[in-house]
Amino acid sequence: MAFSFIDYAVIVLYLAGVAYLGLKSSGQQTSNKDYFLGGDGLPWWAVLFSVVATETSTLTFISIPAVAYGGNLTFLQITVGYVIGRVIVALFFLPKYYEGELYTAYTFLEHRFGAGMRNAASTTFMITRLLADGVRLFATAIPLAIILRLGGAFAGWGDLELYILSIFVITAITLVYTFFGGIKAVVWMDFVQMIVYIGGAFIAIGVLFANLPAGFELPQAKLQLIDTGFDLSFRDFIAQPYTIITAIVGGAVFSLASHGTDQLLVQRVLATRNLKSAQKAMIWSGIVAMLQFALFLGVGLLLFMFYEGMSAEQMGLATTDEIFAKFIVEQLPAGISGLIVASLFAAAMSSLSSSLNSLASSTTYDLYKPYFGKQNTEAKDLSISRRITLVWGVILAASAIFFAVLQLQEGERPAIVELGLGIASYTYGGLLGAFLLGMFFDKPDKTDALIGFFCGLIALLFMVQGPVQNLLPGEGLAIAWPLYTMVGSLIVLLAGNLSMLIRR
Repeated sequence: MAFSFIDYAVIVLYLAGVAYLGLKSSGQQTSNKDYFLGGDGLPWWAVLFSVVATETSTLTFISIPAVAYGGNLTFLQITVGYVIGRVIVALFFLPKYYEGELYTAYTFLEHRFGAGMRNAASTTFMITRLLADGVRLFATAIPLAIILRLGGAFAGWGDLELYILSIFVITAITLVYTFFGGIKAVVWMDFVQMIVYIGGAFIAIGVLFANLPAGFELPQAKLQLIDTGFDLSFRDFIAQPYTIITAIVGGAVFSLASHGTDQLLVQRVLATRNLKSAQKAMIWSGIVAMLQFALFLGVGLLLFMFYEGMSAEQMGLATTDEIFAKFIVEQLPAGISGLIVASLFAAAMSSLSSSLNSLASSTTYDLYKPYFGKQNTEAKDLSISRRITLVWGVILAASAIFFAVLQLQEGERPAIVELGLGIASYTYGGLLGAFLLGMFFDKPDKTDALIGFFCGLIALLFMVQGPVQNLLPGEGLAIAWPLYTMVGSLIVLLAGNLSMLIRR
């Protein structure tokens, strides 16, 4: 079934509507406080949905159903850790941020350790976002290209052309309202776009329920929620990401880092009216994220029943990630397919807009103003911030196209893409360790913090990807990705305190 004129019309109208509503919701921006913090006037429930939309990408929409289709529901264990981590952030991290007027998360590090630590953390954040969000934006183009190709759109276009088209459209529309509207437009459009993509998921569920084949029963193993992993050896246990201890502990520590130290998400809650509102937004975002993952896993189980357990190969697909895309194009009625594709654009734009605004705020307040803009007027600061937003939009689009070209080359290149996707797990350990060192240890100074920070980054990279593995007997000691952040932060704390003891 090819896309109809109605489908194309729905997509075009949605994209135009996003640009218009984004501009309308932005209000009047007169200062950087308005541009990056919304004038401290955003309601907690809007920020809550913005946090969830920011951490949701098109890959969530497409790949989480594939997790349930090819496996079971044990992925939900990690979301329990996410909730625990956000409760800790709300109780211990956010009060520290609200003690002073902070525009970025890394201002705290400057107050505790000096400008050097702030610059190191901010630069690490920017490099992380450049690589991770460049890959994320490119990866967003993959399911969109698949759907457009399956739907018969742009016949004769190659993969690279379709990827670049998707990247260009997503970036251009997102830049329109992020450039002019700042954080207020970003938060309100995140709220709208979350409603759109969640609505798209419910529509898909309704169609699936109405068309389930009679007589096919879901295997009991598909409903497994908990995997203790107690029957595994230690080596195998720490290599499995979804055993209950690894998932919950790793998920909690990862959430401490992502929601407690990453400007991408910290900026959202700093835009609320007060500490209590920020805490409510943070804690409830974990609960809503858990429900959202459960929703998309449910889509995967229904797809498994609809296709009666057929493998991706039997359906002529490369991976299970393409199964939901196949269903969208081939099974949904005219207009609804277009709405679901609009949902994919919504998930992509909500993530990108948040990245652009957080990168601009960190660049402005951590790198530009301390050295070049101390005497600027509010109007000039606002103008500079908008220009920085535009520059980051171009850089992220270029990064995404670079990874697209890289992916289409033969050889070992795709491994670099995998590194880009996982890079947040490597850097979060260093960032979280630095924050914990500053919050709970009084004696380490700026030198100790920098030594610990870089030891954490380097040690984790070598432990997971490099020579350390080659020194171990046998196959080496593999570590599941949810544990990367915990290992990295522990190394920072150990190295920072050892440095303090040695230098005393």
